[in-house]
Amino acid sequence: MTVAAILKHKGPAVASVRPTTKVTELAKFLSEKRIGAVVVQDASDQLLGIISERDVIHAIAAHGPASLEMAASQLMTRAVKTAAPATSVAEAMELMTDGRFRHLPVLDRGELVGIISIGDVVKARITQQDYEVDSLKAYVAGA
Repeated sequence: MTVAAILKHKGPAVASVRPTTKVTELAKFLSEKRIGAVVVQDASDQLLGIISERDVIHAIAAHGPASLEMAASQLMTRAVKTAAPATSVAEAMELMTDGRFRHLPVLDRGELVGIISIGDVVKARITQQDYEVDSLKAYVAGA
């Protein structure tokens, strides 16, 4: 199973903010959408970074109330790890586990085509394993 299969089921929608978005607006946006991270894009929709709830918490711990007026560009992760649609679910899971992050933007020829979460990856792995177990049971029962 690939990242493309996850996006086919999940859809291509990606929540994003501009680099100038203030942390207060960002926190409200994350809360309203009930999501854990957003990508940061410029006016031409180029991926500049990613910012998560964890980044906001670290900023508050480091800068106190002043962090609420900081811009997304000041907190975002700039060296964003990404996947391609052809990336396997196992590869995506390994990348996320090794990097200790929960959201992975998906780029196709440099264009942002979606984002997957660790929850999406785990769900896909469980579905894949269930299918394999059912196939093995059917094979053994028919043999």
